[in-house]
Amino acid sequence: MKKSWSVKMLVEAGLCIALSFVLGNIKIFTMPQGGSITAGQMIPLIIFALRHGLGKGMIIGAAYGFLDMIIGGYIIHPAQALLDYPLAFGALGLAGIFSEEFKQTRSIKPVFLGSALGVVVRYICHVLTGVIFFSSSAGSQNVWVYSILYNSFLLAEFLITALIIYLLRGIITKDLVNM
Repeated sequence: MKKSWSVKMLVEAGLCIALSFVLGNIKIFTMPQGGSITAGQMIPLIIFALRHGLGKGMIIGAAYGFLDMIIGGYIIHPAQALLDYPLAFGALGLAGIFSEEFKQTRSIKPVFLGSALGVVVRYICHVLTGVIFFSSSAGSQNVWVYSILYNSFLLAEFLITALIIYLLRGIITKDLVNM
């Protein structure tokens, strides 16, 4: 039986979106044509997906993406807007695929696997927008190589996310399983 959206879950979703927004505005490094390394903006979204599963995680990630787009997004085309914001951040909800395994094993491994999967799909979204909509930034370089390398800032973002989740592993495993 699928768990419906409770008031408690909606409040948690709102808090995760708000915390992601705050963390996303703490920029460690900003890329010249957009994108940045933050203080862990993906962490609350990934934790929500692990707590509540794939579908709800993707919905909350996409909601965050819409908010990020509305408040400070750079939009040149509707398809680019969807790829760079709701689809890219909704992909972080893919961590929810590992929700049941995490709850059963209490292992940190599913957290890292889910985080990696979500970040890889987010990376693919950003690479595609780079190739399709921002190819002029590549100059004389191969547009695919340029976009792949440019968006590699997400590796640093993933490492920050993984490190913080690792440091919080005791709190996360305790709280996730007890919810």
